[in-house]
Amino acid sequence: MRTESSRGVRRTLYISALALANAIFIGFIAKGLLYLINFFTHLFFFGEVSIHEVSPADNNLGYWVIAIPALGGVIVGIMARFGSKAIRGHGIPEAMEKVITNESKIHPVITILKPLSAAISIGTGGPFGAEGPIISTGGALGSFCGQTLNITAQERKVLLAAGATSGMTAIFGTPFAAILLAIELLLFEFSPRSFIPVMVACITGACMHFILFGTTATFPMPHVGTVSSQAVIFYASLGILIGLISVAVTRILYLIEDAFEKLPVHWMWWPAIGGLVVGAIGVFAPQTLGVGYENITAALSGQLSISILVALCFWKFVSWSIALGSGTSGGTLAPLLTIGSSIGCLLGMVGQSWFPEAGISLPLAALVGMSALFAGSARALLTSIVFALESTQQENSLLPLLAGCVTAYMVSFILMRGTIMTEKIKRRGVIAPEHYVPDILEIKKAGEYAMSMHNPDVKLLRPEMTVRELRAWLQKEGPHYPYNTLFVTNANESFVNGSIDRKTFFDGDPDPDAFISSIMSRRVYSVYDDNSLQLVVEFLLKTGQDVLPVIDRSSRQLTGFISHFNVLKSFEERFRHDREQSRHISVMSATLRAISRSKSVFRR
Repeated sequence: MRTESSRGVRRTLYISALALANAIFIGFIAKGLLYLINFFTHLFFFGEVSIHEVSPADNNLGYWVIAIPALGGVIVGIMARFGSKAIRGHGIPEAMEKVITNESKIHPVITILKPLSAAISIGTGGPFGAEGPIISTGGALGSFCGQTLNITAQERKVLLAAGATSGMTAIFGTPFAAILLAIELLLFEFSPRSFIPVMVACITGACMHFILFGTTATFPMPHVGTVSSQAVIFYASLGILIGLISVAVTRILYLIEDAFEKLPVHWMWWPAIGGLVVGAIGVFAPQTLGVGYENITAALSGQLSISILVALCFWKFVSWSIALGSGTSGGTLAPLLTIGSSIGCLLGMVGQSWFPEAGISLPLAALVGMSALFAGSARALLTSIVFALESTQQENSLLPLLAGCVTAYMVSFILMRGTIMTEKIKRRGVIAPEHYVPDILEIKKAGEYAMSMHNPDVKLLRPEMTVRELRAWLQKEGPHYPYNTLFVTNANESFVNGSIDRKTFFDGDPDPDAFISSIMSRRVYSVYDDNSLQLVVEFLLKTGQDVLPVIDRSSRQLTGFISHFNVLKSFEERFRHDREQSRHISVMSATLRAISRSKSVFRR
């Protein structure tokens, strides 16, 4: 096992080094993206050149503000039409699709066009956050790095996930949440070879955040003290309501997207149409324009009026859903956080009036609403909880967050098959994995499924056998022999000397009286009995052999053979076990129902 393990360790360290280097570069891209958003905001809303932070809500343009998001939509539509259509949307579904269907290959042009189009979209008032574009950009950079180097598709997937999550960390300073996001939405697995490079990238991204953005909480809020049991029950109930809202949010978003698909105009103009709606809403609800991170902080303070909270949760949703449904470039996380925190704060007010003795906190209700909406919409349960903890630095909020996010997740799971992240690719026929189970090829060993030395399906040749004898055997038994590779062993069959390819044996014209040892290939690939089935599959694919000798590691002697049919048996065993378990559960359920009915009859 040492050779296999040491190779895996070396590759993991190599990919981790690449992920670290990419994360440093992505940190600067994240800072540049925010500068670019500020630049376009100053330019379009205030007619000045500056990169200092500013909110489009402070503009004095009156009704002229309607034209600015529409102009941004025109520019983004043109960039998508003549640059790359992949810049449309919020980034994470597109990254998931590339991971599942395209060996994690993203076109390098996305690294430039995605942040630029997002900066124009948000800078002209688009109600999005910067996190979606930077996740997409980081993923594209990781994928590009993987495409230029001699690495596997699995390693390229890891680099894509590491780049995407380091970008998220660079924006929010939430490394652990980003690691969980990679596991829940991008990697679809939990193994050291994947999450070690991602952890390295996220830690590096956090360091870049501290250097470029500071060390304070991304979303500061009043201190959260100990929480009563009555309050926890309220936050769990709040999560149920937020879960229902998350289902509605997701379905309405895709209904709007479907409506745009039916428009009799080219999709290039859809972002401009969406921009008109964004601008119109921005006239009477200017706080819905732009990134709006300050709105999240304000909601978490618990000091906003009911009218502003209603505007943030309703009009922000209308503006964001129509803009995103139009196919412009932007993110989902910041709008979901804004809408969720506003709804949570409103419901917290209701809870305070109905249950004054429960000690319900408005800031904490806003925090639970913020994370629960993300948990229900994206079905990223662990990410949503840890993100709220890291971005606010309020460790006492863990129990309320668990209560609210778990109930929202459960409601979403029961009522909705897809998520806001997977519905788009699901409509294209791409199914995202939902279950994380151990890879059976990694945990099963070759020796467990190897055929015996004396298996009749395997023909062993002696070196003293002549070409004439082999030719006669092939003409008689060859059509029924299941494998293309024939192995030549020593006299006592303790090890393999060489192999003969049945398909090419008849191509040459060897001397019929020559021994087959003179024409056999001495390069034979084999596996040890304690090697994983994953290595067996890798060797079968790379070598072209359809069967491999299995060697005992301690004695170095031949113990058997393994083919792709034997590998499939490992899956057959698992499927049979699952079916038996399902039947057992069904029988037990039927028995319990029968007992319950008999008790009812007896009582009557």
